[in-house]
Order: sequence, then structure tokens, then C-alpha cells
Amino acid sequence: MSRVHRYRVTLAPLLEAASDDGEAAPALVFTHHNHDDLVQIAERVRQASGLDADSAAATAVGLKLLGGVMLSERDNPLFDGLRQPLREFIQTLKALSKRG
Repeated sequence: MSRVHRYRVTLAPLLEAASDDGEAAPALVFTHHNHDDLVQIAERVRQASGLDADSAAATAVGLKLLGGVMLSERDNPLFDGLRQPLREFIQTLKALSKRG
């Protein structure tokens, strides 16, 4: 049985994103589980792609979150136009990782 990694994802606006009344906008918080270690994947993406750490993390986490939803919603036609291009992008990224 493979290990499941559990995450709490928090997207919190920076202070400069405060509203007109000076209040900070609320954070978006949700949980996610994945069979992959997203921290390790973000580091591999950074090493393979040449992206800076923030861009690599955003790319890795974004891909894994979207890919996970697409897998769980495989019958939802909303994702039909993304399936092949996303698959090709991930294959390209993995090929870069194998070269390094």
C-alpha cells in the first residue's frame, strides 16, 4: 500500500492586498491528499526546469492539484480539452528531469 501525503493548502493575500477598509482579504484554505511528496516534486521541477523556487513550487503544486481533480473527475467533459495537452506537458517535464 502506498503512502498518502496529506496537505493543508493555504493561499493568503499579502498585506498589500488589503481591502479599502484596511482589512486583509480572507485566506483560501483547503485540504488535499496525494500519493506523491509534493515538496520533493517541487524541488525536482526546480532542478529540471531552471525555474526559480517560487515558480517551480507553483508549477508543481498546480499540476498535481489540477491533475488530481482531473483524475477524480475523469468523466467530466469540462476537462476534455486539457487532458492531452496536460499529459504532453508533464511528459516534457519528466523528460527534462531525466536528462539532469
